[in-house]
Amino acid sequence: MTGVLLTGVLTAAPGWAWAEGPAPAPEAGPPAVPVTVAPVTRSDVPIVLRGLGTVQAYYAVQVRTQVDGVLVNIPVTEGQQVKKGDLLAVIDPRPYQATLDAAQAKKRQDEALLANAQADLQRYSSLARQDFASHQQVDTQTALVRQFTAAISGDEALIETAQVNLGFCAIKAPFDGRVGIRNVDPGNFVRAAEATPILPVAQLQPIAVTFTLPQDQMPAIQTAMAEGKPPVIAFSSDNSTELDRGTLLTLDNAIDPSTGTIKLKAIFPNQDSRLWPGQFVNARLIAGMNQAALTVPSAAVQHGQDRMFVYVVKPDQTVALAPVVLARDNGVTAMIAKGLEEGQQVVVDGQSRLRPGARVTIIGGAPKQAANDKNHGG
Repeated sequence: MTGVLLTGVLTAAPGWAWAEGPAPAPEAGPPAVPVTVAPVTRSDVPIVLRGLGTVQAYYAVQVRTQVDGVLVNIPVTEGQQVKKGDLLAVIDPRPYQATLDAAQAKKRQDEALLANAQADLQRYSSLARQDFASHQQVDTQTALVRQFTAAISGDEALIETAQVNLGFCAIKAPFDGRVGIRNVDPGNFVRAAEATPILPVAQLQPIAVTFTLPQDQMPAIQTAMAEGKPPVIAFSSDNSTELDRGTLLTLDNAIDPSTGTIKLKAIFPNQDSRLWPGQFVNARLIAGMNQAALTVPSAAVQHGQDRMFVYVVKPDQTVALAPVVLARDNGVTAMIAKGLEEGQQVVVDGQSRLRPGARVTIIGGAPKQAANDKNHGG
């Protein structure tokens, strides 16, 4: 009897252990990848043509003397803003005033001789009609009147020349602008033949920017110009700071065959003087607008070995790889020609840890790029 009970106990023990022991834990999957997403939207995207440009003064002159003489005064200071007609420099006018006075005196002398010759001609003509004077005397006196008349014409020309030279002694600003650093100080003798200018003057408001674009963009440029004056935005050389906004003035009359580019010129108001002659800038020409284009942030587009793609977030919080074809990408907003539909969610940050089918956790949405893109011209 004892053996039977012992056997029963030993037989029941394994069953009790199986029933009361802990169940095995299910195998855990990989953790969800945190990502930032943005929706696929339709937006108006500007057509932006980018080129490297150089700022140049709208007008610029190197002020030189047109007459020889001593530079007696420069009544402006370096860096001063001047108006058209303001006095910039004065050459000693006394020699030229004396020349003018002499020419005017010579004219008065010749006018007196002419008056006397005309009176004699009138008398000789009257006597000749009465045969008291010869026709030769009349002809001689007529020639003398013509001689003095011609002399007076020459005197008038000399007076005009003297007046012009005297006017050159006062050098005036040809336009509104800014005076640069002077090269010649008062007291120096200056000559018209000298290559060194007295001082430069440049107009900085408005100001111009010349830049180049590839010749393949000519049709878009011409279309934009036919519709009006396309806007141009000038950015700093590091492409981070907007300096000013202007309009396209013209494009050059020939394409540079060595580079295959066309030169363009834009005008900027430059009210804050943020553009300066000789400065390098990045010019963005707004050549039109793509209406209701399908767009995603440029950061969403990934470059594979043979294609471009984005990661699309599916309703079950997994991602799928979607090949895309771009119509245009300005570095902020990518315009999609094929591969996506409006309303889909695409990953814009965190792609490096993704693979097709990976589970994700959305930690934030990307800021809307289209409005920012429109405000900043791409």
